[in-house]
Amino acid sequence: MAGGWSQNFDCETDWNIVTEPMKSVDNRQVKCSRGRFLGGSSGVNGTLCIRGTKQDYDDWGFDEWSGEKMFGYMKKAETFHGKDWFQATDTVHGTSGPLHTEPHDLAPISNLVKESLIDSGLPYKPDMFSTGETSQGCGDVMRTIHQGIRTTAADFITKGYRSENITILTEVLVDKVLLTQKNGDLTATGVLTKSKDGVEATFNARKEVIVTAGAYCSPAILLRSGLGPKDQLAQHNIECLVDLPGVGQNLQDHVLCFIFYEVNQPGLTNDHLAYHDDALTSSYELYKENKTGFLSTFPFGIFGYARLDERLADSELWRNAPRKEGRDPMGLAPNQPNIEFWNTELYGGPKQYEDFPIDHKYTFALCTLLFNQHSRGSVTLKSSDALQNPVVDHAYLDHPLDMLVLTEACRFANDIVMKGKGTKDVIKGSWPPELRHHEHTKREDWEGYVKKHATTCYHASGTCAMGTVLDSRLRVKGVKGLRVADVSSIPRVNNGHTQMVAYGIGEGAAELIKEDAKAGTGDRARL
Repeated sequence: MAGGWSQNFDCETDWNIVTEPMKSVDNRQVKCSRGRFLGGSSGVNGTLCIRGTKQDYDDWGFDEWSGEKMFGYMKKAETFHGKDWFQATDTVHGTSGPLHTEPHDLAPISNLVKESLIDSGLPYKPDMFSTGETSQGCGDVMRTIHQGIRTTAADFITKGYRSENITILTEVLVDKVLLTQKNGDLTATGVLTKSKDGVEATFNARKEVIVTAGAYCSPAILLRSGLGPKDQLAQHNIECLVDLPGVGQNLQDHVLCFIFYEVNQPGLTNDHLAYHDDALTSSYELYKENKTGFLSTFPFGIFGYARLDERLADSELWRNAPRKEGRDPMGLAPNQPNIEFWNTELYGGPKQYEDFPIDHKYTFALCTLLFNQHSRGSVTLKSSDALQNPVVDHAYLDHPLDMLVLTEACRFANDIVMKGKGTKDVIKGSWPPELRHHEHTKREDWEGYVKKHATTCYHASGTCAMGTVLDSRLRVKGVKGLRVADVSSIPRVNNGHTQMVAYGIGEGAAELIKEDAKAGTGDRARL
């Protein structure tokens, strides 16, 4: 049930990863929830299919992962279901993949926000988040939901795709990859696992071991296996088999701020379906009976991309920052956006927002997300014990340009809401009321807000990156028969959301593995 996503957090279905205190966000720690069940975070994510631009993938600099190829892989994973009102660009959507997608029917507040985005210079281009051809505009976003049912990564190996040559084990933790010297080469020969009740088991590989545990857990597995920075491994008495300084480094995410507003009219938002009286009980019954209603989808509305060149032209930091030819100080070309906006269709977001408007108030947020941050974090081991979560430091907004751009983006978001013709006449004030966003007009007014409220968008990436840890065919350097095939492999997070990237990496990895096996050039095919 897409609407029940947060109920899987802070319990055994969550990895319960929390960052270290981060200096630039008032030394706060941020909860980085991850799904801990079959399908992983695809079962708790926002269901959003925002692919970014083709330039994002061309910037990786690997022929195997060009923008054209990545968009093709993402298309291959999809079965798109249109709606009469939606103007789809059919050529970019798949028709036979396990990933079932459809557009989202907007709540009234989302249509008003859409009007304000257009009024603020972001023209409506319906399927822009699938085509990847727009850096300034607003549009509808496909969701991994069809007929009220969420598609997850598990659907690729269950339901109609169940195969007899796949064995699925749940409640089993991968401790490490088993590595052996063979014919002078360090070779992956299997994995060591631990079950929920502590029983160890070894699984042997006939050809390759493929790690797909995500940006936090994939580097942790490699580190426990003796693959990583030698000095870090020595701290935990782990023998360094291959000194790979990049393992666990280059951690990236999309930093996000929620900005809440109260509206002066009932029925514009969906708060009455969740928080007023006994509404949630009725919504749940409707979902159970028909797979429809408020809980059948994810409560995000219209989305927008924006460039901030003109708004930052008065900033000395922006003007004097180094830049490459044809790129802005964030490293982005004109065909890539600096930021993303979207609105919630009721109060809510990360679980720290708990002051629900139960007394018949109506609220929404305009969310602001930063692209192409300069700051880089890390994932390191707390101990050699696989049952211990890794140490995660996202280093949010450590770079002054990151702080500048997100601060200006929040200022722009507030202008959109308070001045845009769709929303300006329905805003009663900020929520909670003491935030008083409607009085914030200067950039410096917003920096303090950003420090207090910046949070994760759950897009952790880059910690086993191609170029440093992996080659361009996802093979771990210095090891035969071992690949990493998830978003930890990407050198730079895309300017979109990472769900479709994860599926694209999976589809691309499958092609590479088949190519190598057929050509006899796979790491284990020669053995």
